[in-house]
Amino acid sequence: MLTTHPCQGLLDSLQAVIIGKEPTLKLVVATLLAGGHVLLEDVPGVGKTLLARTLAQAVGGAWKRVQFSPDLLPSDITGVNVFNPASGEFRFVPGPIFANVLLADEINRASPRTQSSLLEAMEESRVTVDGETHTLAPPFLVIATQNPLEHHGTYPLPEAQLDRFAIAVSLGYPTPDEEQRLLARSIGAQPSGVVEAAISPQDLAVWQASVRQVRVDDSLQGYIVRVAQRSREHGQISIGISPRGSLLWLRLSQAMAWLEGRDFVTPDDIRRTAVPVLAHRIQLAHRTGSGARRDVVAELLGEIAVPD
Repeated sequence: MLTTHPCQGLLDSLQAVIIGKEPTLKLVVATLLAGGHVLLEDVPGVGKTLLARTLAQAVGGAWKRVQFSPDLLPSDITGVNVFNPASGEFRFVPGPIFANVLLADEINRASPRTQSSLLEAMEESRVTVDGETHTLAPPFLVIATQNPLEHHGTYPLPEAQLDRFAIAVSLGYPTPDEEQRLLARSIGAQPSGVVEAAISPQDLAVWQASVRQVRVDDSLQGYIVRVAQRSREHGQISIGISPRGSLLWLRLSQAMAWLEGRDFVTPDDIRRTAVPVLAHRIQLAHRTGSGARRDVVAELLGEIAVPD
């Protein structure tokens, strides 16, 4: 059994910048270890971009930030072939997606066409431009932010895009104590905006392989399948949990167990990861909003008991 985990430095780097929010930070790190992608949904000014940038810097390697806007083109992300008159040949100029971590800021401000440029990369870690495929160097992580409450000038993410994200989480407003600590820390300080790398991409690749070896009992695998099947039959759900969603739920549960220093998944790991993994990928027939989706997922979990 694992007695300690080596991710404490990474968690410490995040907690040094983001005051409070430990459960959310742990979910984000678990997603990184599971090889998934993160969608940060929240109101403006609560630290979405700060969290994404800090995590990107803390994992080392190359990271890029793209501010999504209505005039952003797919080639602005993936790259483009440029003709060289001297050689008479085309040369591929990589876009910002060729990084270990891509911060897609305000992703829902770009058109659906531009949003779709991330689909192949998020699923297969590769990009196809003009019929030629380019492989992305591992590890590859997309961290996207969006304000779910603002609709002017935004394009809602389609189901296929939402399903690519392993989790959708919110930081929420700080508590009064956390907000006062934030104010006190800012007095007389000029933040550099740069965080030292806590791990290397090579370390991360090794840890991701370790997560996949965490044991999941057949009864817990069966529970994941039953919840997914029930979501596809539920009267309030028009689009249920996909097989990709089931797999990511399994991976997140393994990652949470590994972070806790265990080499096996417990029912509590399954419970803690359920709503962040499942709520954003179901579509409701009559209700809208992330709160309604979370409520329906909670109902599903209440209908089917987790094996002890």
